[in-house]
Order: sequence, then C-alpha cells, then structure tokens
Amino acid sequence: MSDDDWSSDGGPFALRFYPDPILKRRGAPITTIGDGVRDRVRRMFEIMYEEGGIGLAAPQVGWTARVFVINLSAEPEEPGHEMVFINPKIESPSGSESDEEGCLSFPDLRIPITRPESVRCTATGLDGETFTLEATGLLARCVQHELDHLDGVLFVDRAGFGVQVTAKKALKALEREYKESRGG
Repeated sequence: MSDDDWSSDGGPFALRFYPDPILKRRGAPITTIGDGVRDRVRRMFEIMYEEGGIGLAAPQVGWTARVFVINLSAEPEEPGHEMVFINPKIESPSGSESDEEGCLSFPDLRIPITRPESVRCTATGLDGETFTLEATGLLARCVQHELDHLDGVLFVDRAGFGVQVTAKKALKALEREYKESRGG
C-alpha cells in the first residue's frame, strides 16, 4: 500500500466497534512511508489517548493497513514512549501466561486470554528503518493483541470456549448497539 492508497471502507477515520466488518479484514502492507502515513499514525495516537488505550491497530480506525501504535504509559505527554509498528512480524514466541485483556473496539469487555509471555517483533518505524524488539509482559501481550487486529483476529477469538460462552451476552449487546447505530 502506497502513501496515497488508503484502503478503507469509506467511513470516517474513527474508532470502530464490534461487530464492524472492517475489524475482521486483513491489513495490507505499507510500501511507502510518507506524510499521509505519518498523519494517519499521529491521528491513531490521538484516538488512542482520547479513548484511554495503550495500543491501537489501523483496522480499529477504518484503515486496512498493517500498522499499529503502542504507548504503555497511555500518556500523550510522554511521546518518548510512543512506538509505531509498520508491517510487523512476530518471531520466537515463548512461554505462556493468561491475563485479562480489553480492547477499545469492545467497550467494557475484559476477558482472560492466554498468550506467549515473550516474543520478538520485527517491524519498520516511521523513519523507514527496520527494528527488532524483544518484548515480555504487558508489552508482549499488547504487541500480540494489536498484530492480531492486522490479521483480522479479535481477542474474543483467542478466548477459551468457557470464556466465549460467558462473553456471549456482552457480545450480543454490542451487536445490537452496532445495528442500532446503523439505523437497523
């Protein structure tokens, strides 16, 4: 995807909520990093901070690109903690831990998810340089969660059967809200 090719569903560049179909689309690789990509990434950080999140993937704002942003401090005043991952890949997952996760696209839903406790992630930054990050703990969990979004995988898809059954009522409520917001 070049800097001028904004694959999306034509909707506004704003937070999307389950069950918006764009959340299940696989993002397209970014081939050129220019002002358009930088502007969209900056807007992603703004939306993430407005919503009180620590990570946000492009499909969550209607952009089907392979990019996500993270700032574990959740503080815009700490821009040194901002991380941008373009065309990321995870390697060397190890260990396993279960912890509660939430997602900005699923308001008020928090469920236990089991993931590798450490990963190596290789990605490109806004400067066009490739970097590798060894991540553990919350950072590893966040990287995996956001990368799942780029593949059209939602955190509820990673939940065990019992958790999915328990979350079904909350998901049905989100589906009704979504349908009502669309005039249906």
